[in-house]
Amino acid sequence: MFSSPDARRTRRALTVIALTLAAGAALAQSNAPWSGLGRPATPKELAAWDIDVRPDFKGLPKGQGSVAQGQDLWEAKCAACHGIFGESNEVFSPLVGGTTADDVKTGRVARLNDPAFPGRTTLMKVATVSTLWDYIRRAMPWNAPKSLKPDEVYAVTAFLLNLGGVLPDDFTLSDKTMAQAQARLPNRNGMTLDHALWPGKGLAKGTQPDVKAVACMKDCAVEAKVGSFLPDFARNNHGNLAEQNRMVGAQHGVDTTQPPGSPLGVGISPTAAAPAKGGDNAAVMALLQKNACIACHGVDNKIVGPAFRDVAKKYAGRSDAPAYLAGKIKSGGTGVWGQVPMPPQTLADSEALAIGKWLAEGAAK
Repeated sequence: MFSSPDARRTRRALTVIALTLAAGAALAQSNAPWSGLGRPATPKELAAWDIDVRPDFKGLPKGQGSVAQGQDLWEAKCAACHGIFGESNEVFSPLVGGTTADDVKTGRVARLNDPAFPGRTTLMKVATVSTLWDYIRRAMPWNAPKSLKPDEVYAVTAFLLNLGGVLPDDFTLSDKTMAQAQARLPNRNGMTLDHALWPGKGLAKGTQPDVKAVACMKDCAVEAKVGSFLPDFARNNHGNLAEQNRMVGAQHGVDTTQPPGSPLGVGISPTAAAPAKGGDNAAVMALLQKNACIACHGVDNKIVGPAFRDVAKKYAGRSDAPAYLAGKIKSGGTGVWGQVPMPPQTLADSEALAIGKWLAEGAAK
C-alpha cells in the first residue's frame, strides 16, 4: 500500500506527539506528588492553627469562667497594662468606658455619635463578643501570647464585660452562655453587612458593594520629587534617632550611627552588642532583645520604663541587687518609676538573674 508524502509526514508528527505525551506522563508519575518533599499536616497540627472563633461562635472550645475568677486573673496578668478597671495607662488605649445601661438595651453606643466625647474605648466599638474572646486567646498577655487556657479566656472576658456593665457579678461565661453575653453587648447593632463586602447567603441584604472604584487615567498628579536629603556628614549630628524615639508605635527612628542600609536592628546602638570582659555583656544584650526588654527600656534613655543605667544607679552598692532585681523582673510592679506598670516577665530564672547581675554591675554596654 502506497501513501502520499503528506500522509507520511502527518503520521510521523502524530507519532512524535504521542511519544512526547507518554514520556511526560511517565515523568509526572515518577515525580508525583513531589516524592520526598513535605508531608500532609496531621489533624493535631491543623487543630493547633485552626483556632479562630466566628461571630456565630463556631470554633469556640468547651469551657467556662466566672467573673470572680476573671478578676483574679485580670489583676495578675492584665491590670499591669490595662489598669485595674480597664482604664489602661498612658501607653495602651482604654478598654472600658463610654457605654451606658441604655446602650446595653439598644445595642448602639450613643457616644460614638458625640464628637465632643474624648475617646473611643474597646467596648464602645466592638460588635461581637467573639472578637474579644478570639483576640484575648491568641494575643494576650502580650509578653506570653496563647498562654491562657480556654477557661481562663472565658473568665477574663467575663470580667472585662463585667467592668463595662455588660454582665452581672455572678455571671459565668461559657460556650453555652456566650450568646447571652452577645445579646447584651453595647454596640452589637453597630455593625452592618449591607455594604455587601462579604457576599453570601444570609450575610447581607444588598448584592452590590457600596463602593465602586473607577480607574482614573486622566488629570493624574505629577509624581513628587524630593528636593532635599540628609547628607552623610549630617546623618548623626543630633545623636542616634533610634534611641530618641519610643519603641511603642509605628515610628521607631533609624540608627543614624550606621550608614544607610545597615543590617543592625532598629533601636540597638552599635556598641550595645560589643562584648565586654568575658563576653557577658553581649549575652545579656541578646537576652534583652530576646525578651523584648528593649521595647520599653533604653540603656541610656527612658522609653516607656526607666533607662537601664538609671536602674543600675538606683541599686548601686546593694549587696543583694542581682537577686532583688531578678525578682522584680519576674514579678513586675508599679509605682517605683511612675505610674506605668511593668507586667510580670516569663523569662527563665537564670535569664532574670543574668540581667539582674548586669544591672547591679552598672549596665555597661
